[in-house]
Amino acid sequence: MKKPLFIILLLLLLSVERCSGFLNTKASRPARRSPLVVVSSSSPYPEGVTPRQLVSKGMDAFRNGDVDGSIKLFDQADAMIPDGSLTPFLWQRGLSYYYADQFEDASKQFRIDVKVNPRDVEEIVWDIASVSRLNPSDIPPKNKMSLPEGMTDRRRIMGTVYSLFRGEATELELAAAGHQGNIADEFYALFYLGLFCESRGETAKAANYMKQAVKTDYATNRGRGDYMTSCARVHCKLRGW
Repeated sequence: MKKPLFIILLLLLLSVERCSGFLNTKASRPARRSPLVVVSSSSPYPEGVTPRQLVSKGMDAFRNGDVDGSIKLFDQADAMIPDGSLTPFLWQRGLSYYYADQFEDASKQFRIDVKVNPRDVEEIVWDIASVSRLNPSDIPPKNKMSLPEGMTDRRRIMGTVYSLFRGEATELELAAAGHQGNIADEFYALFYLGLFCESRGETAKAANYMKQAVKTDYATNRGRGDYMTSCARVHCKLRGW
């Protein structure tokens, strides 16, 4: 059965919301005010609100540190498309689950995401981090996901991130890769070093890496609109770092 055109457009729009070190779609667009909405007595959602708007509101809630509120908004967006076609694109909800300590739900979301985006290393490493928090005695997890054979993430720094979380590289190697790359690579190396150490229970090292990440030139300037730099700031805020 063909999906309605608005769902196809929604999924395309959500796919570009995810900023990387080489593309910052939000930074190039002027901020827009949300339209005035009217509550309908026959619907649990404000009249005229779209799933994309709910996802956007969820992302804003997360950026402001309201993790539980963001999950509710992502859930509402998901429920508005009953056929489940939005679910694999709600990677933001996976991050919120992680910070809500709902690691099993986080892992489930990331594994669903990978089915439609098998080359995205970040989905895989966040799943590894979530599963590691569930079972600290099994690091890296025996049931960890892998990239399809012969495939790599388009971002070079992510190759080293991927290897680190799979137990095939060292912290020093990722730190060196970040130092040798561009300003986005520096941020992502420090950010994922922080997440890696936290997943292994090394809190002091995690705090050191994550605090460095939020102070990088990328996080404070060109990449400030990148959702992952917001994630780093929320990480520090929630941990009191």
